[in-house]
Amino acid sequence: MNSKTGVEQFKMIGHADSGPYGQDIVCAAASVLAINTINSIEQIVGVKPETSEDSENGGLLTAKFSADHTRDQLLQMQAILRSFVIGMNDVANNYSQFIKVNIQE
Repeated sequence: MNSKTGVEQFKMIGHADSGPYGQDIVCAAASVLAINTINSIEQIVGVKPETSEDSENGGLLTAKFSADHTRDQLLQMQAILRSFVIGMNDVANNYSQFIKVNIQE
């Protein structure tokens, strides 16, 4: 996150391992937040972020958000992305033994 441009990308690495596969509520919470963020930006803003994922080799999801859009699109994207950060921070605060949030500026 950059204070001048806002959130430009996010990367999620690893697995929470807070419970058995299919019952890991921390993984589910983080996954829902990330996927909902990407889907919301696509469906509400009309912008398709650049994404990649690899759940087989240690868990990885990346999403990059270009600044090459209209002012309204950028404002909408940043509102959704800031909501994602708030949600991830809440999950990390409640389950700090399983998930960490690192914000790079």
